[in-house]
Amino acid sequence: MTDPTVPPTAGALRSAGRAVLRVIRAVIWWFDSILGGNDYARYVDHLTLHHPGCDIPTERDYWRDRHDAAARNPANRCC
Repeated sequence: MTDPTVPPTAGALRSAGRAVLRVIRAVIWWFDSILGGNDYARYVDHLTLHHPGCDIPTERDYWRDRHDAAARNPANRCC
């Protein structure tokens, strides 16, 4: 049992800080995944693996095509 009058050691504070950073990074990764932040990288990985001779579009072209496709097919959108 720890004594509440004794301040925590630097090692304990560093450990707690690392744990907080891991949680923050996990939350950021989760939101980024939901919002599609990893989609282009996954698309490039897919093209590289399954279609090695295919030209890889720029990220800007990828998002433009993706938004155009969503506009043509509004049934896949939430609102």
